[in-house]
Amino acid sequence: MALGKYSKVDGRKSSSNYCSTVTLVAFVALCSVGVWMMASSFIVPFQNVDTSHGNKNHISIIDDESKVINDKSNENSATSEDTTTTKNSDAKQFEDNPADLQDEATKKKEDEESKADDIDLEGGETRSDSEGRKPGEEEINYQEGKGTTNGDNSDVKKKFEENDNKEEKTGSSSNEILPSGAKGTEEDKFDWKVCNVSAGSDFIPCLDNLEAIKGLPTTKHYEHRERHCPQDPPTCLVPLPQGYQHPIHWPESREKIWYHNVPHTKLAEFKGRQNWVKVSGEYLTFPGGGTQFKHGALHYIDFIQEIVGDIGWGNHSRVVLDVGCGVASFGGFLFDKDVLTMSLAPKDEHEAQVQFALERGIPALSAVMGTQRLPFPARVFDVVHCARCRVPWHIEDGKLLLEVNRLLRPGGFFIWSATPIYKKKPEDSQIWEAMNNLTRAMCWEVKSISKDKVNRIGVAVYQKPISNECYDTRLQNHPPFCKESDDPNAAWKVDLQACMHKIPTTASVRGSEWPEEWPSRMEKPPFWLLSSEVGVYGKPAPQDFTVDYQHWKRVVTKSYITGLGINWSSVRNVMDMRAVYGGFAAALQDIGSVWVMNVVLVDSPDTLPIIYERGLFGMYHDWCESFSSYPRTYDLLHADHLFSMIKTKCNMTALFAEIDRLLRPEGIIIIRDNIEIMNELEVEKAFRSMHWEVRLTYSKDAQGLLCMKKTAWRPKHLQTLAYAIA
Repeated sequence: MALGKYSKVDGRKSSSNYCSTVTLVAFVALCSVGVWMMASSFIVPFQNVDTSHGNKNHISIIDDESKVINDKSNENSATSEDTTTTKNSDAKQFEDNPADLQDEATKKKEDEESKADDIDLEGGETRSDSEGRKPGEEEINYQEGKGTTNGDNSDVKKKFEENDNKEEKTGSSSNEILPSGAKGTEEDKFDWKVCNVSAGSDFIPCLDNLEAIKGLPTTKHYEHRERHCPQDPPTCLVPLPQGYQHPIHWPESREKIWYHNVPHTKLAEFKGRQNWVKVSGEYLTFPGGGTQFKHGALHYIDFIQEIVGDIGWGNHSRVVLDVGCGVASFGGFLFDKDVLTMSLAPKDEHEAQVQFALERGIPALSAVMGTQRLPFPARVFDVVHCARCRVPWHIEDGKLLLEVNRLLRPGGFFIWSATPIYKKKPEDSQIWEAMNNLTRAMCWEVKSISKDKVNRIGVAVYQKPISNECYDTRLQNHPPFCKESDDPNAAWKVDLQACMHKIPTTASVRGSEWPEEWPSRMEKPPFWLLSSEVGVYGKPAPQDFTVDYQHWKRVVTKSYITGLGINWSSVRNVMDMRAVYGGFAAALQDIGSVWVMNVVLVDSPDTLPIIYERGLFGMYHDWCESFSSYPRTYDLLHADHLFSMIKTKCNMTALFAEIDRLLRPEGIIIIRDNIEIMNELEVEKAFRSMHWEVRLTYSKDAQGLLCMKKTAWRPKHLQTLAYAIA
């Protein structure tokens, strides 16, 4: 894959500029902790008191005429959620290593890098919400935390409270690195309102544009389930459902979720007998069944492995697309096999099925096999699965099945479980005959047609060819080959075509070989990344890949895991809003409960195939539009130099509102960007105006890091979006 010529990320120049006061404070701080540093191998830069247990996470909602939403629990827990000040001597863990993403000439010696935690940062400044002390005020004793970010830590909590009370009495203000201005003007500037729309708390702007849907000339190809984004993206905030609570943690969430978080029962009424979902008191429970696997997804998954041993769940087959996923139990239980599944279904009469999936902690996307290509590159999925997905694969020259052919790797598998395989009704027989003719013309090999006696269903497994030999011997050129000018990786707002792309045969081209088995494929540059190609950061592509991975491993290990006060046991659904090589997602793999949706910008270098080659997944997206996901579906968002890339073309206030829509209350966003851009866009001020909590800010050499936590606050006034009213 030719990566082409890419621009490097913003440079980071070292600085020795110190304000004399900061120098004095830093010197005193270092001296005061020198004694215990001799006995301790590390300093805890950030202390967070865990309040995520029991009913403490219940979020009360006031349901009045204005739909006013308040987080009463914040009043009781604000003190314990505050964070401590990071000392300058430890600020190194929050900065980018200049050697990571710049020319080799800026690299430091390895022995200096290994001692990064012991080097005093010049020019780096760090602040958290608990900071606000004037010179001479009492400093928090970090040693009491002893490197722990969760648990009781009552002594540390007491000091947090004492410090907060001292701030209230003295009226001291924080020396903000990312200026947010006077708090009295923040809400006035942004003037947030609650979205008044027919979809209510389930509002997806690009899927609930009812005005555009009403104007469609036809809906026979599911056009009404496709994206129709409003010309002006919304700048209002989506309300919370009545009685919303902090989501149940994985893996318990796979079995049950809070009813009030997704208060929909229609699917339980229609699909309860098939063990999709059931209502059980204050919970919605998921027995693990589906239309084709009433007796559980695990048996069904094992059955597929038995009939086609080459599938090799978790080793050979790592990345799966589940079309028409229902509540995504198939993908949810494939996690047990070390398989990553992108579950896909439209927002349709199967009420909130994708929302159920995401609330359970299972990757999912609201999308439909309609008139346009899905937002994924070509030849990236090891397996595509359809269990009674209601997709008419055989119609219109097989246009929809040919989209699956585009997405499958050469040698990949299509698993089809549907009534035409095992029932003899006239309609089923006609569909079965049409599918036989179509798959034969596409040169797909039938690997197995078997009946699962436990679930009493049939499963057909096909395999895409690994060469063009069969294509060359076809008596008819139907389906035809796509034009050579057609880019199979072009997938953003590209119409479907009833054609096939040839199989790559050149040894250095992606798709000519199957990736290495998982997990080794995650860490090694793909074989088709050539040293003659220039990577995103300006180095030869394989080296660029490796340096990026090493960079994010260091940042995640030294900063994110221990330095931001994040309770990672409560983090499940993560999105990297501007992924490059997927290094951030790869670095999080050691955190066993996390999965990452990697987003590659539509106008950025096309690195998404590399992400899939690693055994990870993601999609293309344009952040000038809303994302195709329900509100409150991610625990953590990561935005690395995103704002500086899109600030001139996107409505940034709308993007801030979209971030609020995607993130769950108590969810975290980590923003890394040019500090001048962050100040220009008033990023911190924007989120403060939504009553988000600043967990930490850090800056050095024109680069900034901002970590914030969303609260359950909602505005008092409404903004009616006419295009989204039925």
